[in-house]
Amino acid sequence: QVGQAAYSASKGGIVGMTLPIARDLAPLGIRVVTIAPGLFSTPLLAGLPEKVRSFLGQQVPFPSRLGYPAEYAHLVQALAENPMVNGEVVRLDGALRMQP
Repeated sequence: QVGQAAYSASKGGIVGMTLPIARDLAPLGIRVVTIAPGLFSTPLLAGLPEKVRSFLGQQVPFPSRLGYPAEYAHLVQALAENPMVNGEVVRLDGALRMQP
């Protein structure tokens, strides 16, 4: 988004270091997986007016709503249970790409 260069750079750094850290920690039996969440129903968003929350949810291609915390937890559980997932960035955003 416009005006978000520093935010974008910080997220890019996390994405960029996921695989190298996974490789560095592999000899210790530690896996590294990054979850890149989209818009979720959190206490921060709960403080916004309903009209704003609804608008944000409609921006998500499918499902057209904010994510639920239980969906995030479900992904964490699935990733933890699958030992072959390592060094990966997983988007959890309903195909949302924010407009400038």
